[in-house]
Amino acid sequence: MSPIISPSELKNLSSENLVILDARVGKDVYQNYLNKHIKGARFIDLDKDLAEIGEDAAFGGRHPLPGVEKFMQTLSNLGISEDSHIVVYDDKNGANAAARAWWMLRASGFEKVQVLDGGFQNAEKEGLEFTSGEEYFKKTELTKRENWFLPISMLEEVENEIVNTSSTVIDVRDAYRYKGESEPIDLVAGHIPGAINIPFSENLDESGNFLSPEILKEKYSKLLQGKPENLIIHCGSGVTACHTILALEYAGFKIPSLYVGSWSEWSRREGKEIAKGN
Repeated sequence: MSPIISPSELKNLSSENLVILDARVGKDVYQNYLNKHIKGARFIDLDKDLAEIGEDAAFGGRHPLPGVEKFMQTLSNLGISEDSHIVVYDDKNGANAAARAWWMLRASGFEKVQVLDGGFQNAEKEGLEFTSGEEYFKKTELTKRENWFLPISMLEEVENEIVNTSSTVIDVRDAYRYKGESEPIDLVAGHIPGAINIPFSENLDESGNFLSPEILKEKYSKLLQGKPENLIIHCGSGVTACHTILALEYAGFKIPSLYVGSWSEWSRREGKEIAKGN
C-alpha cells in the first residue's frame, strides 16, 4: 500500500475498517477540529497523543515519543483495531503531525496507514464531505506491544555514527536554521556537525503535493550518491523528520532511522559541538 493517498482516492474509498485521523496542530486546534473536519475524522493531539513531553528537552527533545503501551491505549481510545485502514491528515502537507502519526502507527505494527496528500486544504478543493462537532465510535482492545518496530537513533548513536562516518545524518529543517542564521524555536542556532541539509519542503511540488515516487527516487539518489547508505533523519523535535522518512518510503527506499530528540535535544545537551554555515 502506498503511504500517500490523494483526496480523490479517499473520496472513493469504501472500507468498513477506514479510520480517518485529524492531526492538525496550533492554537485552539481542538476547537478548530470541532468547527470543521473531514466527516468521520477523529482528533489526535501532537503534544498529548503523539509525544510525551518531559521537563527537560535536553533529554529527549521537545517531542519525545510516548511509551508504546501508552500509544496503543491512545489508539484503542480512538477506536482503532488491528485491521483498520488509517488515513491521517493535517493542514501543513503532512509536515505538522500527520507524518509523525504515520511513523508511529507503522512503528507500532500497523501496515495500512496513509497520509492524505495536500491535507485539509486539498480535501476541501476536492469536495470531500466535512462536518462539525464530536464523532462517536467504540473503543477497541489492541494487542500489547513492547517495542517500536522501526529504527530509532539516540543522541549517543548519532554522535558515534558521525565520528565513524558510518551513517548519513540528514537535517530536514529549513536552510536558514541549518546554517544557524536564525533559530525561531530552539535556544541555539546551528546544526549537528557532519549532518547534511535536505529541507523537507523539497519533498513537495509547488502546489504542496508530494513529488512523484519516481522524482523523489531520482532526487535522493543523486543527493546521497557517494554517502553512507545508512540514514538517520532529524529535524527540530522529531516531527517534520517523519515527513522525509515518509517521502523516502514513498520513493521506495528502506525506512531510515529517526533521531527523535533532534536539534532540540542536541543543542541543549551540554558539551555538544554546534556547527554553522554550510
